[in-house]
Amino acid sequence: MEAGIVGLPNVGKSTLFNALTLSKGAESANYPFCTIEPNEGIVSIPDDRLKQITQYIVPQKLIPAVMKLVDIAGIVKGASEGQGLGNKFLSHIRQVDAIMQVVRCFEDEDVIHVEGHVDPMADIFVIETELIFADIESIQSAIPRAQKAARTGDKEAKVRLATLEKCKEYIETQEKPLRELGLSVDELKSVSSFGFLTLKPILYVANVSENDLEGKDPLVEQVRQHAAKSGSQVVAVCAKLESEIAELDPADRKEMLEAVGLAEPALSLLARTAYRTLGLQSYFTAGEKEVRAWTVPNGATGPQAAGVIHTDFERGFIRVEVYSVEDLLELKSEKMIKEAGRLRVEGKNYIMKDGDICHFLFNV
Repeated sequence: MEAGIVGLPNVGKSTLFNALTLSKGAESANYPFCTIEPNEGIVSIPDDRLKQITQYIVPQKLIPAVMKLVDIAGIVKGASEGQGLGNKFLSHIRQVDAIMQVVRCFEDEDVIHVEGHVDPMADIFVIETELIFADIESIQSAIPRAQKAARTGDKEAKVRLATLEKCKEYIETQEKPLRELGLSVDELKSVSSFGFLTLKPILYVANVSENDLEGKDPLVEQVRQHAAKSGSQVVAVCAKLESEIAELDPADRKEMLEAVGLAEPALSLLARTAYRTLGLQSYFTAGEKEVRAWTVPNGATGPQAAGVIHTDFERGFIRVEVYSVEDLLELKSEKMIKEAGRLRVEGKNYIMKDGDICHFLFNV
């Protein structure tokens, strides 16, 4: 699963990407379009439950869940018409599963803003408008093909055509992202192959100054109010400070966090929120060799979760023995969990829960 970091040029995308991935893979400079090709990196998802598990099951290794991030070049007004290599950049967004939009919420005369002034709502409007225009073009080109397929009487083709027409009506008249249309599961499935940009879930990242780490500035509040209308989340991050913290040794990192009054890097909250925005959850396997978090979509079944470890596990799935992190914290050991009757045996229809600790039984 991939999240794409987008935004206008010079809002801090590459700085944020480098801090999140603990790398210097993305060029960061005080001028537009210093990023052309997308940079990719892997970010660990901080999860206190891993350490809680190791209090009672001591492993040789501790492995967190991870997520792929893609740093996409800055989008400018007119991108859907090719401005600033816009079509190329929009195609990069089409390939990710969710969008993290960085909006600048700080004033700094030394950092150029591509529009000449700081206005996060204007920035959001530019990106949103360009994604809407790109989707309108995609829908318009898809409908003739869908009409031809629907004339054959194919049931799925008819659903696809009806959904495309519904999307066209909404996005052209309302000029709002398709994610706000409220498509059903079947409708979403029917158009999933088109990769509509405004259907992707979005997380707003308010890039704040070092004097506003809690994101109390009115500019951030504007972003929160906008996000609330569509049920999206906002995380306030000072990309500059976080990049400095990320470069420190762990001991120095803790000291600097305490100095600025943070319990943890804001990037930890951002990573967890992005993970949830993607519709993901974690389950765990725990033994002497390793305690590991595995990533599955919300609603995944037991066999599907087993398949994340190895495809043979899904193919030969028999059952899963499962208990929760809370069970372990309360009863202190797997032995006590079994004796208390809290170790559950679930079959192929079991829907995984966030925080499950699993032993899969399979036969191939």
